[in-house]
Amino acid sequence: MYRYILFDLDGTLTDSREGIFKSVRYSLEKLGRPCPSYETLLRFVGPPLQDSFECYCGMDQEEAWHAVEVFRERYETIGWAENKAADGIVELMSRLKERGCVLAIASSKPERSVVPIAEKFGFTPYLSAACGSEGKNEAKVDVIRSAFVRLGIGEAEKAETVMVGDRKFDVEGAAECGIPCIGVELFDFAPPGEMAASGALAVCKTVQELEEALLNGGVR
Repeated sequence: MYRYILFDLDGTLTDSREGIFKSVRYSLEKLGRPCPSYETLLRFVGPPLQDSFECYCGMDQEEAWHAVEVFRERYETIGWAENKAADGIVELMSRLKERGCVLAIASSKPERSVVPIAEKFGFTPYLSAACGSEGKNEAKVDVIRSAFVRLGIGEAEKAETVMVGDRKFDVEGAAECGIPCIGVELFDFAPPGEMAASGALAVCKTVQELEEALLNGGVR
């Protein structure tokens, strides 16, 4: 069983597609850009927004950062609440904490959005930290390292630590920090097979499967 468990937020603990989709559309409309397909919008859930605007909307870095700023005009006032928790995830967090696990969120989303979302859905009582990005150039690895500092995770504790996420960015960031990642496909935001191809320790399609993997060191 892992002692320290870091959870991604969008696509892992919550289904945030409504708020993200509407805020992406809002941003693109204000910038006079066409809106991508539903399938492309799904790719916006999880990765850093600036990367998605560059990759899927053909923007350069400067325009992508402007698009992110416009996105946040809507998301940070309305969109963050257009969201719902995964069925059974709060109960799982409660059981894990009862077993002595130390839980935290490690999300690429700005921390000023992570905290109210955690409070809204009842995650906060089970968390020792709710970590998000603080600036423009932070990657997933930076957020994970921030969580390590807040939780007191050093080299000795890494053997007891795991990341839980739904995109390759979670797997890659965890690997760079020297810990494994258990993948989840609760909402199918990632392209098929992405988590396994990225090297996830296990890929879970239900909260029950995730609990089994966490309690058995990644083996279900």
